[in-house]
Amino acid sequence: MIRIQNIVKRYPVLGGERVVLDHVHLDIRKGEKIGILGRNGAGKSTLIRLISGAEHPDRGEIIRGMTVSWPIAFGGTFQDQLTGLDNLNFICRIYNRSIEDKIPFVQEFSELGPYFREPVGKYSSGMRARLAFAISMVVEFDCYLIDEVMAVGDDRFKSKCEQELFQKRADRAMIIVSHQPSYIKKHCDRVSVLLGGKLHHFDEVEEGFEFYHKNNNEH
Repeated sequence: MIRIQNIVKRYPVLGGERVVLDHVHLDIRKGEKIGILGRNGAGKSTLIRLISGAEHPDRGEIIRGMTVSWPIAFGGTFQDQLTGLDNLNFICRIYNRSIEDKIPFVQEFSELGPYFREPVGKYSSGMRARLAFAISMVVEFDCYLIDEVMAVGDDRFKSKCEQELFQKRADRAMIIVSHQPSYIKKHCDRVSVLLGGKLHHFDEVEEGFEFYHKNNNEH
């Protein structure tokens, strides 16, 4: 289980600070698929970064009883001067994984062709995202963090990503953040809605949608 207890996260703004997450609680059990709905800027990506360990809360704690991925398809930590292959090698070394058996999958899945051996700094945003998703799939985790992942590529590539993530890893826990309720509905068992820094929990998916739409219409 992953247990998020009483998390508070603030960021400085002009003239003070903004509370992005205000005493947030959430439990994620093995194999559970949880959707987090929220408007752009609500703090969804901040929550994902905290769960991954990329950032730390100002208050509260996160207890990780499962291995947790980095945010899927996030290429923000790539070293631009290194090639796609070099970045794969770097990540495999961090997670103590062999690289030789990973290269064919990443090269084929990312569809980068000769660019796989070119510096990532030359990549377009789409190329970076394809590489990031492919690398995300070569290190196995108990829980995957998914932040608007299906914005990656065209419809054909999105379908390939869905099969790799949601079908081949159907037994894993997933936390999916999105501002698109249809995406959450397709993949999740229950939902939480992030509103005004608070996380509202719903065991019934449709009930969570109703709350989300009602509050979106009011703001």
